[in-house]
Amino acid sequence: MTAVVPPLTGFARVNLMPRPEIVRRERDKAVRLWVWIVLAAVLVALLIIAGAFTFKLFADQRLAAEQTRTTQLLTEIAALSEVSQALDTERELTEFRAEAMASDFQWAPVIAKLTAVLPPDTALTGFDVITGGVPQGDDPAVEPGLVGTVSIDSATPLDIVAIIRSLRGVEGVLFADGRSVTTSEVSEGRFAYVLDLEFDQSIYSGQYAPTQGDD
Repeated sequence: MTAVVPPLTGFARVNLMPRPEIVRRERDKAVRLWVWIVLAAVLVALLIIAGAFTFKLFADQRLAAEQTRTTQLLTEIAALSEVSQALDTERELTEFRAEAMASDFQWAPVIAKLTAVLPPDTALTGFDVITGGVPQGDDPAVEPGLVGTVSIDSATPLDIVAIIRSLRGVEGVLFADGRSVTTSEVSEGRFAYVLDLEFDQSIYSGQYAPTQGDD
C-alpha cells in the first residue's frame, strides 16, 4: 500500500531565535505592561487628589461665604438691639398699664343704672366706694368690681325695701342692702338713706386689658 503525501502549501517557517532572546522579549513586554499599569494608577490617583482638592476649595469658599453672611447678620442684630430694648420697654409698660387700669370703668353708666330704679324726687348725693381687683376668672359677673355705699336723698320717706329689691335686679349688681336712714344734711325736711352696694366686674371697661396679640 502506498502512503499518500499531502501536498505542501506556502513556505515552511522555522523560529530560529534563541530561547533566551524570546524570554527577554517576553520579560520586556511584561515590564512595559506593568509600567503602563503603574502610570495609569498614578494618573487615577492624581485625578482623585485633584478632585478632592477642588471639592475642598469649593467647600472652603462656601464656608467663607457663610461666615461672612453670619458676621453680617450678627452686625444687623447688634444694630437692632436698641429696637429690641425699646420693644421690651413698651411691652413692660403695656403690661403695667393693663394691671394698673384693670379696674377702669365709666361712672355715667353706673349712675344711670342706679337712678333708673329710684323714685321721682330722689337724688344721688354721694358715693363711698372702692374698685375691685384685677380680673382673675373668665366670668366677670361673679367677681366684685365696685364695693361701698351710696347715699340718696328724698323729700318723702321711701319704701327702702322696694328700692333695695329693685337695685338687686339691676344688671351688674351683686349685692344691695340698706344701712341707715337719717335727716338729710342737704335740705331740711328731707330724708337721707345710705345703702350698701356691690357691682360685679362687668362694669369694667376692659379698654386696657391685654389682647392675645400682646403676648
